[in-house]
Amino acid sequence: MKTLKDILTRYTAFLWAILKPLGAWGVLAAAALDGAAVGLPVDLVVGGYVSQNHRQWLVYVLIAATGSALGSLVIYAIGYAGGEELLRKRLSPARFEKLHNAFEKHPFWSLMFPAMLPPPTPFKAFALGAAVAEMSISHFLLAIFLGRFLRFTVLAGLVLYFGPGAVGSIRIFFSHHFHWVVLIAAAAVTTWFILRKKMAKRRASRLLEHTDS
Repeated sequence: MKTLKDILTRYTAFLWAILKPLGAWGVLAAAALDGAAVGLPVDLVVGGYVSQNHRQWLVYVLIAATGSALGSLVIYAIGYAGGEELLRKRLSPARFEKLHNAFEKHPFWSLMFPAMLPPPTPFKAFALGAAVAEMSISHFLLAIFLGRFLRFTVLAGLVLYFGPGAVGSIRIFFSHHFHWVVLIAAAAVTTWFILRKKMAKRRASRLLEHTDS
């Protein structure tokens, strides 16, 4: 545990030394490269910037969310041009079918939800799935932007409250309890969908009652 924290601390210092001269553009560059499948620890970058300048946290969050969305266009282009074969190689037939069905039923939420979660969430697979399902570029960008915005907002809040060490602790926690976090989050989303449908039915029934009267 301590060794991993030491590695993350040193890596953060190394990235900060490179990106600090770029200012806010460093956040955009790191987020865009990460979105394009380069695989940078963008959480560490955002957390580092927020810890250095608390007043600009919202600016960094917006820039990081924008960079992630724009960088993911590379994944979209790959998926749209023939990503189904690539996706089938990376996923088992059962998982591919689940992903395909998810984008058939709820395309926007199927992309926004994983965009909210930090590593080790296989977000690139969902981005490829969205492209294979021919999701519109506008919805693709919006889903990723909103998901990342929520993720980085929570991250910034934790850094402001607990300090920059919170980023490393979060990454370690998710790496050890990832499946439980996904199950709880999925249960929460499912509950929200059920409540949403019930509310829609109630509104429809009330509308019919008013129409009949």
